[in-house]
Amino acid sequence: MDDQLQLRIRLFREGGQVTPEVADFVTAELAALQAEGRPVTEATAGMLTSHLMMALTRLVRGEPIAEFPTDEQIAAELAEHPGAVARARAVSARAARELGAELPESEVNFLGMHLAVLAQQPPSAPAN
Repeated sequence: MDDQLQLRIRLFREGGQVTPEVADFVTAELAALQAEGRPVTEATAGMLTSHLMMALTRLVRGEPIAEFPTDEQIAAELAEHPGAVARARAVSARAARELGAELPESEVNFLGMHLAVLAQQPPSAPAN
């Protein structure tokens, strides 16, 4: 994880925009992606990081997240990336277990899209 992405997380945490538990959860998810050789940087995972942190924080705080139907284009894109969808569902299950915050289907779809984009990036060197 590069310095810029770490700064993004720190600013969310220190600014009180996310709970410490959510920041830790998202950091662990990003570390797992990086350990698999994914290029987890500000450029490749900044939006993923912000989206996941804000969605989980809203859920942990009991705030509603608006559901929206998955349109045909998103459904087609997701169908081409079953690994990203499976990973998004696994993240949602871990969030439910660890934070009591299960992502609704529309958020799982958003997360799946972010993960599909990340999976298309050239791999980085595994972290030591």
